[in-house]
Amino acid sequence: MPQNIYDNDAFFEGYMRIRERACNANDLIVDPAVNKHLPDLNGKTVLDLGCGYGKKCVDFANRGARSVLGIDISEKMLSLAKEKCSDKKITYLRLDMNAIDKIEQRFDFIYSGLAFHYVEDFDRLIGNIFNLLNPGGILLFVQEHPIITATIGSGHWNKDEKGERVSYTFSNYNQPGVRSNFWIVDNVIKYHRTMGEIVTTLAKKGFFIELMEEPAPEKEVVEKYPVFKEDFLKPDFLMIRARKIRV
Repeated sequence: MPQNIYDNDAFFEGYMRIRERACNANDLIVDPAVNKHLPDLNGKTVLDLGCGYGKKCVDFANRGARSVLGIDISEKMLSLAKEKCSDKKITYLRLDMNAIDKIEQRFDFIYSGLAFHYVEDFDRLIGNIFNLLNPGGILLFVQEHPIITATIGSGHWNKDEKGERVSYTFSNYNQPGVRSNFWIVDNVIKYHRTMGEIVTTLAKKGFFIELMEEPAPEKEVVEKYPVFKEDFLKPDFLMIRARKIRV
């Protein structure tokens, strides 16, 4: 059974405080990048892997999706999703991403936002996603960038004589595997894999990679929240859009 950190009370409360801030990377960097590369969802079937509290599920429904299935392992997240982000076209299901082969429905579009780095067996995950997609279906996902997941322990910022951050040091890049780090609470389990492993796995499973992007903040975001200028020193996120090309 994978770690279910989002049902940890301290983690859940800390995470929601981050999401409720006006200055948060999900709303200011990830979502704008994702929205630029969404396919036409009108009349389409959609699966959201690691849907959290359902924000994107509502967005997909509003964009004309015929049906949206949001899955997550966290009872706390799904409870909030059902309370705050319900819609007649949306179904929420508590399910581990390792068990999505149990889903009998097929989908035109599968999305995942910042969840794949919690999955140990990436090869199995991508194989299952391939099988769940209709021919020509699209997978779009964002995960923590391998530069961020790489270091055993954590990377660190390097500063100049004025105390300004000027570069970022990371290590252990070519040592894929489990990482236990502090993020809100101690011992949050994530999995590091290299860019090469990610791309090769997708290709071998039968996906054509249409786009690979490392989202950065727009100019107006940096002007309003200068802290985000650090995202031009290192990428925090990796986004890939891939199409199923083999039946």
